[in-house]
Amino acid sequence: MEHRPDIQGPPPGCPAHGNMQLYGPQFGADPESHYTHLRSLGPSAPVDVAPGVEVELVTSYEAAKWILQNPATFVRDARRWNALKEGRIPQDSPALPMMGYRPNALFSDGAAHGRLREAVTDSLAPVTSLQLARRTRQSADYLISRFSSDRLGEAELMAEYAQPLPLLVFSDLFGCPPEIGDRVITGISGIFAGTTGADDKLAEALTDLIALKHRRPGDDVTTRLMQHSAQLSDEEVMHQLVTLLSGGTTPLTGTIGTASALMLSDDWQADRPVEDAVTQVLWNYAPIANYAGHYPTQDVELGGRVLKANNPVLISFAAANTDPQLAEHREQLSAKAHLAFGAGPHACPAKDPALTIAVTAVEALLNHLPDISTRVPLKDLSWVPAPWSRVLQELPVRFTPRSVSPPPASSPAPRATAPAAAPVTHRSTSSSGSKPKPGLWSKFLAWTRGE
Repeated sequence: MEHRPDIQGPPPGCPAHGNMQLYGPQFGADPESHYTHLRSLGPSAPVDVAPGVEVELVTSYEAAKWILQNPATFVRDARRWNALKEGRIPQDSPALPMMGYRPNALFSDGAAHGRLREAVTDSLAPVTSLQLARRTRQSADYLISRFSSDRLGEAELMAEYAQPLPLLVFSDLFGCPPEIGDRVITGISGIFAGTTGADDKLAEALTDLIALKHRRPGDDVTTRLMQHSAQLSDEEVMHQLVTLLSGGTTPLTGTIGTASALMLSDDWQADRPVEDAVTQVLWNYAPIANYAGHYPTQDVELGGRVLKANNPVLISFAAANTDPQLAEHREQLSAKAHLAFGAGPHACPAKDPALTIAVTAVEALLNHLPDISTRVPLKDLSWVPAPWSRVLQELPVRFTPRSVSPPPASSPAPRATAPAAAPVTHRSTSSSGSKPKPGLWSKFLAWTRGE
């Protein structure tokens, strides 16, 4: 059994009263108190992330970093999960879509992980920060135009801005035509909302997108994944796209929403840049709160507890980043020493693009609505009552109503509007045979054309 001796264990005589639930209204109302209690039990403790789903949650910064950087002992392949193999996890558990195995880089190890990760990073590499900032500003302008002229001067920023903005940017990056982009957004939004069948709808939309790119390749992430020297199968391409969507959109939603709330709070200094707010979010409100499932290849001792082989160990990025034992050293650490993007071989491959999107989105909001203010203080806002992400449930704001015009006709439009990217239509009709109503992506593309 491997031993990690230099991480302090739980205080003597600490009683156990069953696993803490890392979900539900109580958790959403005050995540920090949950992390504080868990830290008192040692560098890790058992928690329930869904009914009947127990995991070991690592709350220590030092322990989290050690596990993330020790891939030989802690692997990511969820097919090892004891309880799942033994039929002890409910098949309708909300934990399964998040923790169940998929053939993607996130759940792979060794050479298989290297192959998939290289394909992803190479496919993202041609997108420059200037291009990404322009696409983000265009998406931001469109979303702000939808609510900024409201005669009451009020909006709910999470649903109307922070959540849809990353979806528009990713639809553009993937090279989605209007109809397929609408279905991609509907599918991934449904997964986040727990809608039955959303996973299948997203898979169908991405399958159609891949089929389209076989016939009409483009200058987009989807085509580059398909043409990469790693020779991914269509199924592997689809799962890498799902990973980019799920791993990129919700964390960006959390970052944009929380950074906006911070900058609009009374104690935020007006001259501090948006980058400072985003950095503070990554340290103190880690958007990916508790995730990164690991499976010990053997029993491992950690702070007096034994992490059993093939039982899931999750990293609490939220708790690790706010570890009190780290606080005295925070001033000496780099601003990027947080674990919000992970660490080790599975660290986020798109850190810089994520920062560009988040900073640009918040800047666009403040530039268009300079007198915007929150209607509820940050300390009184609630968080989504799920373990995986630190995302505000709502961010109600007020502002002076104003209009935001579409870009001039000479401005570059998203490449998905090109004639070569005509939509696949064999799945696009409703049960009555009528053409579906335009969705968010279709409306955005029409707006960029001034329609």
